[in-house]
Amino acid sequence: MKLNQLRDNPGARKVRNRVGRGNASGHGGTAGRGHKGQKSRSGVSLLGFEGGQMPLYRRLPKRGFKNPFRKKFVAVNIGLIQSAVDRGKLDASKPVNEEALQAAGLFKRRHDGVRLLAKGEIKAKLTIEVAGASETAKAAVAAAGGKVVVTGSEDAKVRKAEMAERYAAKKAEKLAKAERAASGKDDQGSKAAKKGASAKKDSKDKAAGKGGG
Repeated sequence: MKLNQLRDNPGARKVRNRVGRGNASGHGGTAGRGHKGQKSRSGVSLLGFEGGQMPLYRRLPKRGFKNPFRKKFVAVNIGLIQSAVDRGKLDASKPVNEEALQAAGLFKRRHDGVRLLAKGEIKAKLTIEVAGASETAKAAVAAAGGKVVVTGSEDAKVRKAEMAERYAAKKAEKLAKAERAASGKDDQGSKAAKKGASAKKDSKDKAAGKGGG
């Protein structure tokens, strides 16, 4: 077998039907489109149109949504890590983090982090630090004497910290509001007490004045 003898299997390629190339072919003239009408013109697309009745894509209900905050993780299997260790691309004596995996050539881009999966077999005792890992992968690494440290994605950490800050600020604001309300009630109570005391004093003075008269 030589390169110039390579051929496709019979029937693998179908010859294109060249229309509009003379009446002898049977597809000349109108090129198989017939006479006049919308479908004989160029630039016409009737995909999904059903003659005016409600089309199928509008009869079916909408379902689901596309999450704009969805995270994209790189899947790395334990078998691939073991092969990198065997080839000397990873140092088993040091913690294997996402930067080390990327430097070893296991993937090109980290995106939102690395997720460890359990395909393959691992024998080396490793400490693996990744954003996520399946329970099976954790068990396999632990069985080999290592451990998996799930760090979570950076965006998740930042978002969690922001939520904690907002929660603390709201809590502080509620406490300050309650303190202001309590101090306002105390002020009102003291004012009312003073007013009552002054009213009693006035009444006593009036009574004393009448008695003296």
